[in-house]
Amino acid sequence: MKALLSIHDCMPETLERVLTLIEWLQSLGVPPLTLLVVPGKNWTARQLEQLHRWVKQGHTLAAHGWYHQTQPRRAYHRLHAYLLSRNVAEHLDLNSTEILNLLCRAKAWFSQHALPEPELYVPPAWALGTLHRNDLAKAPYCQIETTRGLYQIHNQRIQRQSLPLVGYEADTTLRAAFLRRWNQAQAGRAQRRQLPLRISIHPDDLQLRLADQMQAQLCAVTEFLHYRDVSPD
Repeated sequence: MKALLSIHDCMPETLERVLTLIEWLQSLGVPPLTLLVVPGKNWTARQLEQLHRWVKQGHTLAAHGWYHQTQPRRAYHRLHAYLLSRNVAEHLDLNSTEILNLLCRAKAWFSQHALPEPELYVPPAWALGTLHRNDLAKAPYCQIETTRGLYQIHNQRIQRQSLPLVGYEADTTLRAAFLRRWNQAQAGRAQRRQLPLRISIHPDDLQLRLADQMQAQLCAVTEFLHYRDVSPD
């Protein structure tokens, strides 16, 4: 089984846990992966140096929202937060123009700190929000990842590729039961349809309830791909 691997929520308060995850993944023989960076946090010079070290080690940086935090106001957003995203799906509080501005601001942050400009953007909780197609075509990224798959953007042309997704952020019994079954089904879909499985890891996953499934699914991967290697059929 082929897989795309990313670590989410790379921000100042999680850097030590992300470092632990990277070392653990290296012990499993996993090659450099994609790190989803939250730019709008209060990054210190020392923390930025860590991002530069990871880039030198071959890891790829992607943009992951701006603050990665919000206070849901609308009914749909409150329901989404309760069931799925907690208080991180910041796109759901914004209109299309505001979302596009956030995407542009997030990309600019990387070059401002002498980091490689990301080609991939992943909204927090994969919730892209009400981004109009015309605005999506203007997004300064080659790829945008959502729950359902990848948007490929080239010369303001958009193609969407549906890809299976697994995650292990299970901090309650109910979430663990749901995610364990979801992950089994998604891995099965990847194998049946010969699609790359998107494996998403969050900073606390080694201490949460699905660490065993996470390790088993990682060990079942025969080839780790880079996001840029995935293109629509």
